[in-house]
Amino acid sequence: MLDVIRARWQQGYRTMKWPDGPIPPLPERFAGRPVMQGRDCPADCQRCVEVCPTAAVQIQATEGHRATRLDTGRCLFCRACEEACPKGQISFTQEYRLGAAKREDLIVERGCPVFAPCLVERARRYFGRSLKLREVSAGGCNACEADSNVLGTPAWDMGRFGVQFVASPRHADGLLVTGPVPENMREALLKTYHAVPSPKVVIAVGSCAISGGPYAGCREVHNGVDGLIPVDLYVPGCPPHPLTILASLLGLVGRRNWPQPRPQE
Repeated sequence: MLDVIRARWQQGYRTMKWPDGPIPPLPERFAGRPVMQGRDCPADCQRCVEVCPTAAVQIQATEGHRATRLDTGRCLFCRACEEACPKGQISFTQEYRLGAAKREDLIVERGCPVFAPCLVERARRYFGRSLKLREVSAGGCNACEADSNVLGTPAWDMGRFGVQFVASPRHADGLLVTGPVPENMREALLKTYHAVPSPKVVIAVGSCAISGGPYAGCREVHNGVDGLIPVDLYVPGCPPHPLTILASLLGLVGRRNWPQPRPQE
């Protein structure tokens, strides 16, 4: 025990300064919220649609114009569409604020805000100072789970905001669900949800939990959480960066006053 205390003392203060200071460095290849450029797609081009493994990209024709829209709730952020588009219509930014309180806010098209609001007034009113979550891995590959669990380390220390994971749903204010929810996890998820006392919130983390991800349409899965229990916060990504998850949680309970999202140029 003394060795642990000594080692921790030598390490010094390691918690990042964000959100009061600069954001932690993001990887060079980090793919954040995409933007759609203000140009029409060629009439015979479907390259971005063809290369997308999850049908997240669509080309919408309105009033003689063909524009691209991308559902970040389905997106794996693999950048295949960005690389395939000959006109540079799609580009992924370094914007880490990907969470949204409404499913429709995950769909990005020309003129969309640079990030979507994720504040839920009910969550702010009841859990603004303390949010305890029971994590449910509903068939996940462990990537979203790992990026969620890292928030408990000294560098991220989400406990400083009153946000913690708890062992029992009866001690929780809500659920953080990952994975596409296979049939074998359906009953376990429902029982865990009903064990959480009301009022409660549900957070779907990762493309699998939002839409089924690459498993969408398979008969063994339920295409995410939405069809089984109500969702209050969607955090897209495959997996979402820990910064994206934490920013979304803080936005949910109003612990961070983000500037108003502005439309894309």
